[in-house]
Amino acid sequence: MRVVTWNLWWRFGPWEARQKAILAELRALRPDIVGLQEVWAAGGENQAEWLASELRMHWAWAPSPAPDRWRRRIGDHTVDIGNAVLSRWPVTAQRTLRLPAPSDVDDGRLALFTRLAAPSYDIPFFTTHLTSALDASAVRCRQVTALAEFIGEHRGETPFPTVVTGDFNAWPDSDEIRLFGGYRTAPVVRGQVLFDAWEYADPSAPSATWDRENPHAAAGRMPSARVDYIHVGPPGKGGLGQVRGVRRAGDEPVDGVWPSDHAAVAADLVDAPASAVTP
Repeated sequence: MRVVTWNLWWRFGPWEARQKAILAELRALRPDIVGLQEVWAAGGENQAEWLASELRMHWAWAPSPAPDRWRRRIGDHTVDIGNAVLSRWPVTAQRTLRLPAPSDVDDGRLALFTRLAAPSYDIPFFTTHLTSALDASAVRCRQVTALAEFIGEHRGETPFPTVVTGDFNAWPDSDEIRLFGGYRTAPVVRGQVLFDAWEYADPSAPSATWDRENPHAAAGRMPSARVDYIHVGPPGKGGLGQVRGVRRAGDEPVDGVWPSDHAAVAADLVDAPASAVTP
C-alpha cells in the first residue's frame, strides 16, 4: 500500500501549469492514499475533486474556516483553502478539527480524519497542516496535543495502524515532533505511539521536503529541512501496516515546471499480515 503526503502550494506561483505537473507526479507514483495540504477550491471547482477524477480515486475535503489571511496574499477573496484526502477505497466517515492558535498566527489550520474502507479492514487516516511561523514551536506543541487527542477519539477499532500525514512545519528533532510521536518523550495520549516513517529511510537518501534546490523554496531564503511527514502507528498482527520503504517524491520539475514549493513523501506499507501472504 502506497501512502503519499504533499503540500500543493495552493494558488501560489504558476498554479495552472503546476496543476498538470502535480497530476503527472501522482500518476507516476500510483498511490493508494494521499494526504494533501493547501488544496484550493473556487467557482464550483475543487482541486481535490479534479485530481480524484483524473486518478479514479475517492476524495474528502475540509475547507479552512478562516481563509482571509491566505486570500489577501494572492489578492483573490473567492478562493478557499483546505486539506484533502484521495483514496483508492471509499471514505465512510470524516471529521475535522480546527487546530488551536493565538489570534496573531491563526489562519484556520486544520486536521482532517477519514475512515477508509479497504477490503479487509478499515484504515484510520489523518492529514494536517500546522502553523508555519518559525518561532511558533510552542503553538505547534499545542496543535499536536490537540491532534493526538483527536486521533485517540476517532481511530476506532481496526487492525490497521493509524496513519497521519501532513506538513508539520517542524524539524524532526523539534519539541512538537518528539511530543507527537510519543516514543522520545511521554505521549499525549497514554499508549499512543506514532512512528516517523522516515526512520525506515535509506540514511543516504535526500530528505529535505523544503529544499533550496527547488526555486520556489529558495525564494523564501530559509534553510533546507524535512518538514513533511508520514506517521504510522506500531504494526498490527503479522506486521500489518509496517513501513517497507519511504522516499522523497515530487522533487524535480515536470516538463520544466516544479509542481510545488514542497516535495512529497511516499511510503510503502505492508497491506496484509505475514500469515495471510501466499508463499
